[in-house]
Amino acid sequence: MFETLADTPERAEIRDAVRAICNKFDDTYWAEKDSTHSFPFEFAKAIADGGWLGIAMPTEYGGAGLGVTEACIMMQEVGRSAGAFAACSTVHINIFGLHSIVKHGTDEQKKKWLPSIINGSSRACFGVTEPDAGLDTSKIKTRAVLRGNKYIVHGQKIWTSTAQQADKIVLLARTTPIEECAKPADGLSLFYTDMDRAKVEVREIPKMGRHAVNSNQTFFDGLVVPVEHRIGEEGKGFRYILDSLNPERILNAAEVVGMGRRALEKAVKYANERVVFGRPIGKNQSIQHPLAECWSELYAAELMALHAAELYDAGKPCGAQANAAKYLAADAGFRACDRAIRTHGGMGYAAEYQVERYFREMVAVQLAPVSREMILCFIAERELGLPKSY
Repeated sequence: MFETLADTPERAEIRDAVRAICNKFDDTYWAEKDSTHSFPFEFAKAIADGGWLGIAMPTEYGGAGLGVTEACIMMQEVGRSAGAFAACSTVHINIFGLHSIVKHGTDEQKKKWLPSIINGSSRACFGVTEPDAGLDTSKIKTRAVLRGNKYIVHGQKIWTSTAQQADKIVLLARTTPIEECAKPADGLSLFYTDMDRAKVEVREIPKMGRHAVNSNQTFFDGLVVPVEHRIGEEGKGFRYILDSLNPERILNAAEVVGMGRRALEKAVKYANERVVFGRPIGKNQSIQHPLAECWSELYAAELMALHAAELYDAGKPCGAQANAAKYLAADAGFRACDRAIRTHGGMGYAAEYQVERYFREMVAVQLAPVSREMILCFIAERELGLPKSY
């Protein structure tokens, strides 16, 4: 009823192995992490010890060398677990966030950086979004000025997940003033460097949900970044970061499908057990039909995510499909979580049944990593040929 699609024995093994790890961390574990705002180190270690952090990383650096399709199967299982979005956020930067290093880094950089990320001894965060730029990445103001063989970085990022625990950061900064660039997206450079706490201040952002994984503002005041920590050529960082965006959207879609199915599973269980007026409430079509709709929508979103992943793994264009997968999954997942609360009635509002936690975490994926409205703008322009609206 809630099985992740896996069309080969090898992919079924991935699904089952990841599920077995996730099942060791139940609702009680994640509810405690959520209520105490405690990072799930035990879960992160279990995933790392299982070798899953490097599922899409090259084998020569300790990874499994598999594709985004296999990573989708993995992350859907993580999303379907009791940890929901918090569990996904604990590990998913390892799956997509360092792809720019894999694709554009030097052999020396890969040998130095990737093994520690894959084995979990190092943790990275992602420093791209800024308060005054949002999705208009070309307008970021964080500056990296070259002084000899080092860059000096000043600026600010926002929504930097896991920055409290990270020892490394994937950082996008402007190295050439925008007014000196032929195009706004020029002059941005990408770095992978140390989170020097003497030069980087991290302030946690209080938020609605996903309390187990922190979101932060990060302030850079003279952070020293060696030239050898730059990924690829100076000024081409925006292009490099795009290599991570389609996998990010695809994996996020898979995660959200898993989260929606977790909520739907809880709703079905309650509908079968809760008796009102002498009959299980699940016998009522007003309960049945919305849950059946949720099942159908989540299935469709899963198929789109897997289709986008297959296109990506085949080296084919997949921007529209990746964005559509994220759009469909976010809406389907949100409706599933909302319906799970409604099925539980008043108890859906109670922490005891967990669905309120899933709902709070699901709200975030309506907004990030890209809003549904921006996805519609992208598809309207790129696929329908309508004029750009922003």
